[in-house]
Amino acid sequence: MIGDIRALLARHLPDVEVRSVTESGHGLDNEVYEVNEELIVRGSRAADPVATRREVDLLAAVRDLATVAVPEVVFADYEQGVIAYRKLPGEPLNLHPVPDPERLAAPLGRLLSALHGADPGELRELAPLDRYPAPTLLVDAGLDYRDVERHVPYEQRPLVEKFLRGTPPDEPRSMRFCHNDLGAEHLLVEAATSTVTGLIDWTDAAVTDPAHDFALIFRDLGPAVFEQTVAHYDLDFDETDRARVLFYARCALIEDLAYGLSTGPRHYADAALAHLAWTFG
Repeated sequence: MIGDIRALLARHLPDVEVRSVTESGHGLDNEVYEVNEELIVRGSRAADPVATRREVDLLAAVRDLATVAVPEVVFADYEQGVIAYRKLPGEPLNLHPVPDPERLAAPLGRLLSALHGADPGELRELAPLDRYPAPTLLVDAGLDYRDVERHVPYEQRPLVEKFLRGTPPDEPRSMRFCHNDLGAEHLLVEAATSTVTGLIDWTDAAVTDPAHDFALIFRDLGPAVFEQTVAHYDLDFDETDRARVLFYARCALIEDLAYGLSTGPRHYADAALAHLAWTFG
């Protein structure tokens, strides 16, 4: 794909001298490259011109909502499913842990207040409605667990298996605009100062249960940071919301463990195992 990126840059940014192109990550849907250590170029594995155009429009709308830096599109090639933006400051939190994660809570609370407080009706054309039901998530988690059970420490398996035998939570009272994939890999930070510097990868943004955003904070940063984030959240949040957060966090951890042990980078599995105790405890 590097050759394709050079051709794209020659077409869309003819005045830019391409000195280096390096792969900086990949997922189920996308490949990401860094150009000249200053430009991020993300290409879809299956180009969808309509989806790419919608994401470009969504990023423009999100820049007016978010309280942290988000990608500003430099160019997009809709037919090839490619979006390019200036590299944001900071490093991914999952690869660069901060010494004081509780300092992340206040900016995360303000960010979620801004996103979830937006009028979801105004964003429905850009962010689809996501009503994936909790019972189906629980079934999916059970199937994933069958594939990874042998990798889970023996003494921790009862915690996971008790959860999988449980009852899914009630459906949410309302649906809100969410990032919908707020894992540590998408949070950019300045590690030395424990500062949030940006939020990337908005491809899964949707109008959905706001507990999904909190769930990945719980999974990746732990219950203390989660509770402090809620303390800085301006919208209603009660015990039924907490129940859904915990449910989604557990499903997401099992999913990441399965992904990291199959087709994904191993660090997803390592993080899932490291966070299993606080997520299922």
